[in-house]
Amino acid sequence: MGNKPANSPKGQPPDADGHSSVSDLANSLTGDMLSPGSEDDDHEGPVSEKLGRIQFSLGYSFQDTTLTVKILKGQDLPAKDFSGTSDPFVKIYLLPDRKHKLETKVKRKNLNPHWNETFLFEGFPYEKVRERTLYLQVLDYDRFSRNDPIGEVSIPLNKVELGQLKTFWKDLKPCSDGSGSRGDLLVSLCYNPTANTITVNIIKARNLKAMDIGGTSDPYVKVWLMHKDKRVEKKKTVTIKRCLNPVFNESFPFDVPAHVLRETTIIITVMDKDRLSRNDVIGKIYLSWKSGPGEVKHWKDMLSRPRTNVAQWHALKA
Repeated sequence: MGNKPANSPKGQPPDADGHSSVSDLANSLTGDMLSPGSEDDDHEGPVSEKLGRIQFSLGYSFQDTTLTVKILKGQDLPAKDFSGTSDPFVKIYLLPDRKHKLETKVKRKNLNPHWNETFLFEGFPYEKVRERTLYLQVLDYDRFSRNDPIGEVSIPLNKVELGQLKTFWKDLKPCSDGSGSRGDLLVSLCYNPTANTITVNIIKARNLKAMDIGGTSDPYVKVWLMHKDKRVEKKKTVTIKRCLNPVFNESFPFDVPAHVLRETTIIITVMDKDRLSRNDVIGKIYLSWKSGPGEVKHWKDMLSRPRTNVAQWHALKA
């Protein structure tokens, strides 16, 4: 795969005579969607997913009032990339503070990474340390889109004897801050079959998850047009400072010829802008003819009502 974004392929119209109606297209996509034994049957995944494990050390120096966290290595991590591997790194938090995080280096193409990195939380009184929970999140680094969570470990520090450095192996658990608590986004879609465009209007969000220690977020929205698994084009809104119910009202037209609608996905990601470190993902939506039920309904409504702005609320997902 090259570094350049892929362009929408050019090809013949769906019908040999060039007369393809939008309703035919919507019906054919719906028919595919409902057919038994479709290719989506195998996306359920195993009931108990093995996420690998992580080795780390913890200790506290009373003399220096310093908590030491050493991230040593990972083992049997799952492959998150198309190439059958992952590019793992670890984020380190002392909850409930989510704003100040530390990160290891990324280990490229490695399911058994050795990080061997030491992190010091200095000037940290012991009574305050005992109120915190060490939260380690292992992620797969992605240069183009959001980093993919692999798994997490949480250790309440009042449950650990911190007087001397101790080493732990812990199984990774699925990342728990899942959907439901991330907020909702109102999006409208407008399909113009004559111009071969889909216009995405990011209208507003409500009840966004607070990502900053002050109990708020600085949200903006990224919109990616995908063809199959290739990124074609990206647009983004302005950032709204310190707001969990932002109004954006920004429209983004994308060129989408009728013959590539079937393989097109629009990925909408709500981000929290962070001036000092990497921006955080609040949540995302995948819009296509084969996403979740709510997303598919929106996609079908868009196709069946051409040249009309079709708005729908979507719950943000992890």
